[in-house]
Amino acid sequence: MARERLARARGIGNDAAVTGPALPWRPEFLAALRMLARASEGLAQRGYSRPVLVGGGAVEFYTGSAIMTGDIDITTPVQPELEEELQKLGFVRPSGPGKSTRGWIHPDIGLGFEVVGSSPMGGSVPATRLAMIRAIPNEPELVVLSVEDMIADRMGQYASGTAREMIDQARTLFGLNVALDIDYLDGRIREESVGDYGVEDLEA
Repeated sequence: MARERLARARGIGNDAAVTGPALPWRPEFLAALRMLARASEGLAQRGYSRPVLVGGGAVEFYTGSAIMTGDIDITTPVQPELEEELQKLGFVRPSGPGKSTRGWIHPDIGLGFEVVGSSPMGGSVPATRLAMIRAIPNEPELVVLSVEDMIADRMGQYASGTAREMIDQARTLFGLNVALDIDYLDGRIREESVGDYGVEDLEA
């Protein structure tokens, strides 16, 4: 089934770095992952931690582009150094009327990159819950926020009342991924939703 294929190729649920065949990501997202992996390797070679893929990009990663993002959100405590690596890869800041200057774009990729914080979910995620994955054969590893934390993030946004559609993303993530740590997932959902929701709400 679809969620089993995602788990095998993504290495979801494994602690170690995983090498696996690319699943059906759309070409634009696959290109963005390749660039992120190379920028991550550049930072690692300089002795810095790899940035973490979060937000809609992590959702698209774990759903095989079933849910598509408009940009690539990442966290890093060394934003200037990451931006140097992006520039080496050909990224530029958009300019001109109506263009945002917060992120970076590559002329060959239709997705912008933006640093949204220094750590995932405000530092509430332990380092052991960050997945180091070789998503593309023969490319460097990259780090993605765990699928459990992404589900909890979406449920927290849903619980806030400002993004009621996020429960659909949470349920899609839950349905497509196996080997979930259900106890951790339930605890994180309750934490992010201030006790209003739990894992049972994903099965409704």
